[in-house]
Amino acid sequence: MTIATQSPDGGLILALSKGRIFEDTLPLLEAAGITVLENPETSRKLILPTNDPAVRVLVVRATDVPTYVQYGAADFGVAGKDVLLEHGGEGLYQPVDLNIAACRMSVAVNAGFDYATAVRQGARLRVATKFVNTARQHFAAKGVHVDLIKLYGSMELAPLVGLSDAIVDVVSTGNTLRANNLVEVEKIMDISSRLVVNQAALKLKRARLQPIIEAFERASRTQS
Repeated sequence: MTIATQSPDGGLILALSKGRIFEDTLPLLEAAGITVLENPETSRKLILPTNDPAVRVLVVRATDVPTYVQYGAADFGVAGKDVLLEHGGEGLYQPVDLNIAACRMSVAVNAGFDYATAVRQGARLRVATKFVNTARQHFAAKGVHVDLIKLYGSMELAPLVGLSDAIVDVVSTGNTLRANNLVEVEKIMDISSRLVVNQAALKLKRARLQPIIEAFERASRTQS
């Protein structure tokens, strides 16, 4: 299902989340001749202007980016592969892997937990994660029985207080795991962020969108 894009002047709305994805997207926007005029970390605005009056940036939660684009509240956006897998990607055109915000999705446990033996012996594991679909598919493919516990933040806390045996989470440097005496025991997949485009907007606003998509694609090659 797609609703009409909510840009009354026929301009473009880009959905981005604060943090690393926002910062890593700025050079790609610059390559397309677009400069965001306000910093989302200091501005209280949720819709930010750019140097192009026809392009605005919608600041939303990372997990909400695909939904805003799917339903046409934004014409295009940038979302991590982890978020897109959980969302399902319905109604989204994904033309470019931008090679930004690179990290990995992994299984981690307390340093003293023998994960390999538990898996080999067929133990039923309790796994805390916000990536329930990805975790379910991963462990099912391995034939491992798990009870999945959905959390929305501070995954590292779950094994420390006995809520879970393991966590499935996105790992960048691994510093947070080490600080909490957790170890990464299995990499599920590499993660990067992708450009996502509303399918209706791609048809109705192709003349505006296509040059930006192409600029992003060219600039992303230098990121790989």
